Amino acid sequence: MPPRNLPPDVKALLEPLPADVRTVVERGRTLVLATLPKVVETADQRARVIGYGYGEGYRDMVATAILSNKGVKLGLVGGAKFPDPNGLLAGSGKVHRYIPFTEPRQVGCPEVKAFLRLALAAWKDRVDTAARLS
Repeated sequence: MPPRNLPPDVKALLEPLPADVRTVVERGRTLVLATLPKVVETADQRARVIGYGYGEGYRDMVATAILSNKGVKLGLVGGAKFPDPNGLLAGSGKVHRYIPFTEPRQVGCPEVKAFLRLALAAWKDRVDTAARLS
């Protein structure tokens, strides 16, 4: 599946980045959009983050692309609970973990897609739990 066109707010975030970092972000974006069906892509200009989720707000967030001039971090909501036998996940938060990328080839690692699927499953569990409690 070809990636969706860049929304204007996402394009504005990517434009000032170095070309090599933009390539990494675009590769990651393609993977996220292919792995998370019908995901909504939202840019936060101030935080330099692209959010991927299934509704408005944090509760429905599945993943993020955290941008910098040196690379991108693929943030995974719920990643602190994911099994990580190869030590790809970084971060020390109670809920989130991220995978840092500085080169396009790193994005193609099969574990990255597996982590995105785990993040999607974690979101579905949160939604199911919230529905049962309401």
